[in-house]
Amino acid sequence: MGRLFERGEEGDKFKLDETVQSEAILLGRVTYEGFAEAWPSREGPFADKLNSMPKYVVSSTLQDPDWANTTVLSGDVREEVGKLKDQIGGEIVVHGSRQLAQALIEHELVDELRLMAFPIVLGSGKRLFGETTDKKPFRLKDSRIVGDGVAILVYEPASA
Repeated sequence: MGRLFERGEEGDKFKLDETVQSEAILLGRVTYEGFAEAWPSREGPFADKLNSMPKYVVSSTLQDPDWANTTVLSGDVREEVGKLKDQIGGEIVVHGSRQLAQALIEHELVDELRLMAFPIVLGSGKRLFGETTDKKPFRLKDSRIVGDGVAILVYEPASA
């Protein structure tokens, strides 16, 4: 079964540009395992960039990652990602990785949130934004509608 709503050519370009402009990808273990299974056998500009770029996985259980250029970060998330941000000269993109995204927001390690909101109410599911110790205000930096009514929303921390 195909997708109910397509993000269209402009939405695909947004995701490709986001990936091409990134220096590294940061993932949680569950998302990493799905990506590592799907992407190594694919080709094209998006797949080629994903497969060749440095990948970092936050996990206390992953031992021997076999997707090319993968490093496991097994220590404290705040400390490990803080060091990574200092080491990487450009953007670090996070795809999916709900628990990791929540930890990054909690520790104020997010420079920008890039969200795609699809026009459907699921009724149940996992929350992207979990509990935080305090309010984490963001400011809308950019927005547009692509494809079948998919909203691309880009936020930056309000303190930026």
